[in-house]
Amino acid sequence: MVEYLKSEQGKIVRLDSACPGCWINLINPTNAEVEDVISSQELDAGFVRAALDPEESSRVELEDDQALLIVDIPVEEESDSITRDVQMYATLPMGIVVSDQVVVTVCLEDTSVTRDIASGKIVRGIQTAMRTRFVFQLLLRVAGRFLNYLHRIERSFNEIERRLYDSQENEDLMQLLGLQKSLVYFSASLKGNEVTMEKVLRGRILKLYDDDRDLLEDALIEIRQAIEMSGIYSTILAGTMEAYASVVSNNMNDIMKALTVITLIMTIPNMVFGFYGMNVSYLPGAVSFIPAIVSIVACVIAWRFLKKHKLY
Repeated sequence: MVEYLKSEQGKIVRLDSACPGCWINLINPTNAEVEDVISSQELDAGFVRAALDPEESSRVELEDDQALLIVDIPVEEESDSITRDVQMYATLPMGIVVSDQVVVTVCLEDTSVTRDIASGKIVRGIQTAMRTRFVFQLLLRVAGRFLNYLHRIERSFNEIERRLYDSQENEDLMQLLGLQKSLVYFSASLKGNEVTMEKVLRGRILKLYDDDRDLLEDALIEIRQAIEMSGIYSTILAGTMEAYASVVSNNMNDIMKALTVITLIMTIPNMVFGFYGMNVSYLPGAVSFIPAIVSIVACVIAWRFLKKHKLY
């Protein structure tokens, strides 16, 4: 899908075709749509197609009068049968191509980073004709979306942790593993975005004005805050997983300990009745309740001995 958008009088207006100062938003485009945009705007084909590779890493390039910024953006993953109660996240590359006439964004999915602007939900300060500022506003949106999703991960983690206090279900533990996976994706992507933004901040890729520099610095601050939050949450989550693994191991040890004690005590009656079952005439009370009484007394003594020495 191709969208032609432009800000006019504080509103985002949809256009039928591209014009100077507009924003071209490509969402999972077809080859024909990509070729049309490349030819009409005389863009570098490699720049436009770069973000269509889901494995593309965050980077920045400059070619003649065109600049390419690829940043990783957070996206929501589809829930499966295990994670249906908890939202999982991943990252996806988004390409931003800046020419002397237009700004082009390319992504494989329609995400809230660009959708809120394209739908007109966020229009304050948006000026598509001011290409550098618009790019930095997009970067600020990316950083803010990372922070928002990290807060959601924290809430999901707290909810799962409360459930684990009551019962240790395998499903809850698998959801924790899913959140840990999301944090790993976020951490790697955020570090790549930080390096990309620092390169842009040097002013060699895009011409920086004072107000634009402030926007980029704000985005960089939020990215670094997200990196710190991601590291903290990962550490807490890893520690929680280790703690619950220890709890499960201790519970298993307690169960095995109890079974061992029960087996040991239940062995005593077998031994007593085994002696009396060998047809030995000199054993006292062979034809009375003596074997049962001896078994009960021996079991009580054994149980009190084990309890006194804290073996049970």
